Amino acid sequence: MRTVYNQKDETLELRAMFVSLAKAWDNGDGAAFADCFTEDCDYVTFSGDHLKGRKEVADMHQKLFDGVLRGSKMEGEGVSSIRFISNELAIVHNVGTIRLRWQKKAPKGRNSINTNVVVKEHGTWRISAFHNCRIKAPNFVQKWMMK
Repeated sequence: MRTVYNQKDETLELRAMFVSLAKAWDNGDGAAFADCFTEDCDYVTFSGDHLKGRKEVADMHQKLFDGVLRGSKMEGEGVSSIRFISNELAIVHNVGTIRLRWQKKAPKGRNSINTNVVVKEHGTWRISAFHNCRIKAPNFVQKWMMK
């Protein structure tokens, strides 16, 4: 029997996967965080490091969760857009920030946006490619060059 594709259901499943990702971050669980990624994923960090594979994502994040990001929380808008390329491939953008354990609220102007290539493997949505960067207004030189 052929499964009928329902974009609304797929959107809910995708959003639920990103909620699981944030929950794993908030719990400081590198393995659960990495479980939201494909085995062979590409993960480009905020600082430009390129992690390859779920194991590297898990190991790196666990080190961060045990260190400088211990007790941190994901905050912000979350999923800002979903564009389906096919029934099993989507581009998802998220907007948010990280509130560190000693901060009462996340600092203004620290939002980042990440681009995710998400694939459906064996009925489960997982991130295959991730890239993160800070959202910031253009500086004087950039504004001048855009004229």
